[in-house]
Amino acid sequence: MNSKPKILLIYTGGTIGMLKDFETGALKAFNFNKLLHNIPELKLLDCEIDTFSFEKPIDSSNMNPKHWAEMARAIEINYSNFDGFVVLHGSDTMSYSASALSFMLENLSKPVIFTGSQLPIGDLRTDAKENLITAIQIASLQENDQPLIQEVCLYFEYKLYRGNRTTKINAEHFRAFISPNYPFLVESGVHLKINSQLFLPAKGSDTLKVHTRLDNNVTIIKMFPGISEAVLSAILNIENLKGIVLETYGAGNAPTEEWFLTLLQKAIFRGLLIVNVTQCSIGSVSMGHYETSTTMKKLGIISGKDITTEAAITKLMYLLGQNIAQEDFKSVFETSLRGEMQ
Repeated sequence: MNSKPKILLIYTGGTIGMLKDFETGALKAFNFNKLLHNIPELKLLDCEIDTFSFEKPIDSSNMNPKHWAEMARAIEINYSNFDGFVVLHGSDTMSYSASALSFMLENLSKPVIFTGSQLPIGDLRTDAKENLITAIQIASLQENDQPLIQEVCLYFEYKLYRGNRTTKINAEHFRAFISPNYPFLVESGVHLKINSQLFLPAKGSDTLKVHTRLDNNVTIIKMFPGISEAVLSAILNIENLKGIVLETYGAGNAPTEEWFLTLLQKAIFRGLLIVNVTQCSIGSVSMGHYETSTTMKKLGIISGKDITTEAAITKLMYLLGQNIAQEDFKSVFETSLRGEMQ
């Protein structure tokens, strides 16, 4: 008889890890060593659960590449001892973290599922229990003694998404996340609806490679009508800046004014990497489709295609950390590495 799948629950911080003191109304950190005592429903799952907590819980607003490296190392250290990982994380930056980890964990052959909640785990109307229980259940799914899911995902409000395809859209509703350009992988209802044809292909016997070197000399610029030459010039000339995610209009369109294009041209000549992504929640960049993006294409600006801003900025950090040759960078970025773009 095969043993039960072993799942490691990694608590980084966030609302899901809080309990309310019903006498004072104050929130306090949840003791994950007493997880089964506080959530006895987990005993009904057909898997073994162990826990690991960051020494100091992190509000997700304080998330940064050092914390991503800590998550990646925790997975690397425990990789051979567990069949899947569930990362509990604050919702505000969860899409950034899920995107970053997808790039950092090369040849991943086990599930790494991010989840969290809008309300604390001890709240009467909490969404935390459902998110936690189902995330663990999905992480423990196997087929032919192998994990069914072999990628970084995000589970929230009955849907499992590819992590680097998600973005947070709502701060008040339980349905906080969407995957604007890629369908959900699993839907939780009376039964689990599994769209296995959408999963990343199995990695076979390839060994997990963990990359913790990220270069955060990057920034995001959101285009808006009236952006001034002085402001854009100041950003493009920031010392040590290496990469920019430029959020443009529609299908990748931007002003055709001479000063704007000249600034971009000079920046690219200096070696600055500029990725063009759309501000629209749904859709893709198609440079050259309209006249307003034709010149940008000629300048050598990188097309982000249908990537999210969260995945674009973390992919930029990851690739800059790989010291890819300048002449190859555009081609590598425009190639889907972890299913983050089409």
